[in-house]
Amino acid sequence: MGEINGLPAHVLLIHFVVIVVPLAALCALLAVAWPAARRRLGIVTPLIALAALVSVPLTTEAGEWLEERVVETPLSEAHVEIGESLLPWVIALFLLTAAHWAWCRYVAVPDGRFSRLVPGRQSRRVITLVLAAGSVVTVVLIGESGVRAVWSGNVSSGEN
Repeated sequence: MGEINGLPAHVLLIHFVVIVVPLAALCALLAVAWPAARRRLGIVTPLIALAALVSVPLTTEAGEWLEERVVETPLSEAHVEIGESLLPWVIALFLLTAAHWAWCRYVAVPDGRFSRLVPGRQSRRVITLVLAAGSVVTVVLIGESGVRAVWSGNVSSGEN
């Protein structure tokens, strides 16, 4: 992934990541905390998390392409380092949403005979909150470091 219409693909793809990761986090929180929302959202929550999971490596790859074409600075290096930390959060968020959806859809039964196989409701909420917050905070930190790298005037094209 290099350029799209003459623009680095990275600067276009990050807009998708900035939307889809927090959206996946919000849907995960709603699904685990509010049964009516979980029923309405259904498979949509894990599908949004899957979109986030697919978009992060694509954006990272496009960022690596761009990194090879700009002058390295401490700010751009910090952005790259923080950027590499998002994928584990998004993987965990996807696995959580997929497992929660599958559990509620196919395994959970009214008599609760499978309830001992998964963490309790409060534990599921805490785990979801941690993963959602971690994902969103990481996106914000990555975006903030990228903005600093670009708008501080320290990143310039390697082509003179």
